Amino acid sequence: MALKEMTAALLRAVDPDAVLDAARQATGQDQPPEEAVARARRDLSEAAARPLAANPELRQRLIDIRRSYEQTIDTISQDAVIEAGYSADATERARAMVQSFREFIAQHRDEITALQVLYSRPYRQRLTYQDIRALADALQMPPRALTPDRLWAAYQQLDRSRVRGSGQRMLGDIVSLVRFAIGEDTELVPFADQVRERFDAWLAAQQLMGRVFTAEQRRWLEAIRDHIAGSVSMGLEDFQLAPFDQQGGLGRAYAIFGKELEALLDELNRELVA
Repeated sequence: MALKEMTAALLRAVDPDAVLDAARQATGQDQPPEEAVARARRDLSEAAARPLAANPELRQRLIDIRRSYEQTIDTISQDAVIEAGYSADATERARAMVQSFREFIAQHRDEITALQVLYSRPYRQRLTYQDIRALADALQMPPRALTPDRLWAAYQQLDRSRVRGSGQRMLGDIVSLVRFAIGEDTELVPFADQVRERFDAWLAAQQLMGRVFTAEQRRWLEAIRDHIAGSVSMGLEDFQLAPFDQQGGLGRAYAIFGKELEALLDELNRELVA
């Protein structure tokens, strides 16, 4: 059973309306007796829990994921400013975190698809959102529990002059972190910023070559740019997602760009991500 189906079953087991519907189906009565409702609730709960009960590896995986997000919040102790600036302990923790990240990359560069792609120049294949998501999940597993925001803060702690951007980290920032860690980039720049800068450079190059885009084409190109900035890549299937689906989806994209659409997507994925 897929995780999505398991989640749906668990939610259904605690949904009073779903429990009542199950009791109605079991008894054939619009107003089933309380014992029938209780029995339906118990049956739904047992059915929902059965996949977890039979899969100890999945239970441990869920525990590990939850543990990686746990944090202790002290609401009793009062902090006092002793010294302004980065502490030696904080710097050492940042250095250890960066070293752990580099070791992880080196150890798994031939095993994790996203790392295989990022190490290859030119890229042997297109990065996908699923590839980066798998890398992020592997980094978050104990004992490392590494996330883009924690790694970004660690690099800022060690060398702020080479780190740009301090806001909310996005999944695509893992691409920037890996490139910086392996020395491919000399500055750590948010992935979305890199995509926008490369898009502007690509668009300027198209104009120099005499390639002219209509106002509507420009709007769609910018929407494709923003999708790549958030999801690392763009495929034909993504035209069924927002905001494209609200503007005609894949059919409209073909109407706007014609037979050049697929080649244009390949070009943008290459130029904006590679």
